[in-house]
This record gives sequence, C-alpha cells and structure tokens, in this order.
Amino acid sequence: MRLLISNVNVYHSCSMRFAPGAVCVEDGIICGVYADGEELPRDARVLDGEKLYLAPGLVDMHTHGIVGGDFISANPEKLSEMASAYLRGGVTSVMPTLASATPEQMRAAVVRIAQAAESGADCGVFCGLHLEGRYLNPAKRGAHAPELLSALEAKELEELLERGFGATHVSAAYELDEQGAFAKKALSMGATLGLAHTTATYAQAKQAVARGVSCFTHLFNAMPPLHHRDGGAVCAAFDSDAYAELIVDGVHVSAEMVALAYRNKREWLVLITDSMEATDCADGEYSIAGMPVTVKDGKAVTHDGAIAGSTLHLLDGVKNLSKFANIPLEQALYHATAAPAKAIGLYDKIGQIAPGKRADMLLLDEQFNLCRVFKDGVEVAHE
Repeated sequence: MRLLISNVNVYHSCSMRFAPGAVCVEDGIICGVYADGEELPRDARVLDGEKLYLAPGLVDMHTHGIVGGDFISANPEKLSEMASAYLRGGVTSVMPTLASATPEQMRAAVVRIAQAAESGADCGVFCGLHLEGRYLNPAKRGAHAPELLSALEAKELEELLERGFGATHVSAAYELDEQGAFAKKALSMGATLGLAHTTATYAQAKQAVARGVSCFTHLFNAMPPLHHRDGGAVCAAFDSDAYAELIVDGVHVSAEMVALAYRNKREWLVLITDSMEATDCADGEYSIAGMPVTVKDGKAVTHDGAIAGSTLHLLDGVKNLSKFANIPLEQALYHATAAPAKAIGLYDKIGQIAPGKRADMLLLDEQFNLCRVFKDGVEVAHE
C-alpha cells in the first residue's frame, strides 16, 4: 500500500523554498511529488500533514558519536543505540566518522559499522564512512593524540577502504602527500577527499584541490587563520568550488565568521556537527581520538585546551546558521540536506524530496521544531 502525505508544505531543494503540496511513497521510495491542486493518487493510505513543513531527512557527513558511543569503539548494541539517537534528532543519513586510532582499531571499527549497516533496522541510517584519523598534520592535530598520527600511507589506506561500504570520505592533511599517491589511491577506490588538520599554504591547498580534494573539513578549525599576507587553506576554500564543512554551534566559529563563510561559499557550504560521544549525555569526563576530554556546559575540551568535537544536534545547526547568517530557516535547511548529500556523492539517493529518492523525511513546525520522522517511508520515534 502506498502512503500519501497530504496537506503539507513540501521542500524544494532547487529553490530552497517550501510550497503547498503532497508526497507519495511506495516501498521506501518517493514515487510522486504533487503541487497544490494537482490530482492525487486514489489508491494510497492518506496521512494528513496538518499544514506542517515536509523536509528531507538531515545528512550529517561528519560525526564521531552520540549517547556515550564513539564509532571507533562502539559494539553492535551501542551502534544500534547510536543510530536510533540520530534518527530521533531528524538525522536520517550518517557518515560514521573515525578519529585517530591504531590501524587495527580502525579496521575493526570499519568492519563493525559495515556489518551494522548491512543488518538493516535503525542502522540503515549509516550511509558510508568518513576517515578523519591518523593522516593529519601534527602541527594542527587538535584533539588527536600525537602518537596515533601517521604519514599518508597509500597502502594502509587501501587496507582500510577495502573493508568499507557505501560512500567514503577521507579527510587528511594533503600538503603532506607530496607526490599525490595517497590522494590518487583514495580517488581510485571511490572516495571523496577533504583537506583537514592542515598547515597548507594557499598554493598547497589549491594544488590539493587540483589533485581531487573536493571539501575543506570543518572550515577555520585546525587550519591557519585567514591572513592578509598568506591566505592559506581558508582563502583557497573561498576561492574554489569545493565544499566547506562548518560547525555552527556558536563555539567553534563565531557568528560573524559563520556569516562570512556563508556569503563566500553559498551552496557549497555544508553543515556538520563533528559531534562526539558526550552528545545527549551529561557533562563529565569523556574521550576522543585517544585523548581525555572534559565536557562542561556542553563544550568539549581536551586537558591541554583544544576543542574536542561538539555536542551539537544538526537541526540546531540549521537554526544557528539561519540566525548567524540572517537567512530564512528554509534556506539554511539546504546546507544540512542537499549540500552534504552532494558533497559525499549520494544526492541521487538522499538529500531531496523528489521521485526516485529515498523516503527519508521530516515534518517540522514553523519554528523548525521536529514533529515526525520518516525513514524509508516508515515513521520512527523522535525527540
């Protein structure tokens, strides 16, 4: 039986606007999107959307953990709990992000996550893998333990990626990939590339883009600041059509710099959480990337003072972007749905309400409070 969600305002990603209409779903896939007044299918079960706002499910391409679980160490039970937590917050597609660990730990994590994703149920929220560990510049390691960092070894990367699934994104300090072999191997295995934890000069960052880097990982953070005599990676991000991740929690990046990034990147701006295991947990002692972390008032900091991920929910990031950049909520929504889906190469499946796309959708009120969550066309519990 098909499901028809009627009497709703449907989000159109191309215009970044809502318009009255209806959406029909069959076997977990959107099979029809109808404008107000169009004839609707008669053989479907009808759900009255009560004039709420029907949005694509959120896509978080950079998150390390939630509800006390970290993707490096989470066992199958914890992975299932984490998946449910993401769904409750409206995130229907997650790129589990692996911070620095030993190669053995990372390989084991990849296998566990892939098996969980293939098992279905809530773990179907996991749509691929994001590697943000080991291949970083020690001078910009942030919360990553120095003993866990590694040179950019193409062979080691190959052993990690061959166990992967779905989309793959590899964040690294590509200025250390002097001959380009690491980037070439990642690209040959279908990965997208992000410049991360980097000291790259403007020229080095532009060279990395020429070699295949298509995203700048958590823009501004773990890279030299924009300087009038050396633009560095930030200027290269502004001066390219590469995507740029941004953590809009009010801690990692100030409001005026969020606005600046938005004005420069527009449709290439990607909202992420970079959330760590303390998300949805009480303040206290936690860890990430081999480092102990103290969380106080929701802010995660290593004992040597580095910001250690966030406790942000992606829907709150949408609201913050709207506020900081002074743009409508519906415009900010694009950057947590279509933009990340495009950045990781999954826009043919997710990130948009359109025929043929997965029926991952949210019903929101006018203030973008979450009312209902649908994953593959089936309603799931929400916050």
